[in-house]
Amino acid sequence: MAPGIQMEVCVDSVESAINAELGGASRIELCSSLIEGGITPSIGELQLVKQRYRGAGLSGFAMVRPRGGDFLYNDSEIEVMKRDIRMVKANGADGAVFGVLTDDGGVNAQVCMDLIAESRPLSVTFHRAFDMVHNPCASLECLISLGFERVLTSGCDSTALEGLPTIKRLIEQAKRRIIVVAGGGITERNLQRILENSCIREFHCSARSSRESLMKFRNVSVSMGASMAPAEYIVKVADINKVRMLMAIAKDVV
Repeated sequence: MAPGIQMEVCVDSVESAINAELGGASRIELCSSLIEGGITPSIGELQLVKQRYRGAGLSGFAMVRPRGGDFLYNDSEIEVMKRDIRMVKANGADGAVFGVLTDDGGVNAQVCMDLIAESRPLSVTFHRAFDMVHNPCASLECLISLGFERVLTSGCDSTALEGLPTIKRLIEQAKRRIIVVAGGGITERNLQRILENSCIREFHCSARSSRESLMKFRNVSVSMGASMAPAEYIVKVADINKVRMLMAIAKDVV
């Protein structure tokens, strides 16, 4: 990839991690349940991914998020996050990815400080909880003061393309004190425009495609999740060709 440009692929399976690595990703963000925006991965998944890629040069950050929904957590959920951080750290994660907010849309500095202390010496990223803050500029300064290395954001909009003006302002404000990672709806159709109209050095995507389940018998009368959940017989995984295509676009633009 072009010097200085990092591509992070968000994955929720070992298969997707393999495809991201084969496609040439710089880093993976390992989680589970991408349909909920990602929650903490299983330790078995993390162990297997790290076992495969030990020494391969592919960094693996672990999402630490106890549930889907908002980012206002109670005491028991925060304790779960602390224990999960200890577990992912003990099982080879290269970084931890988390975010906690206050009820008025600010960064919960005290809780984040405690979680960072649990995470060290791992790299720490504040995830897209940032896109739910009331004041992005003030929140960015808070993250910098806390010591986060990265913040993942769509510019507080539905996608990184729509939030590009805010992403650009955040990069200018950051002045290299924190890495602003663009993420949210980034595909091979819009990456060139995002790169050409910003100074981002890292971007985040899932690069997924759908494939049919290998099940021969199918009971189509039963669904295992909520009514909005994807069909049981459709599997979404990181697509090697999409990862490669995104890399090629980054090389051509930068």
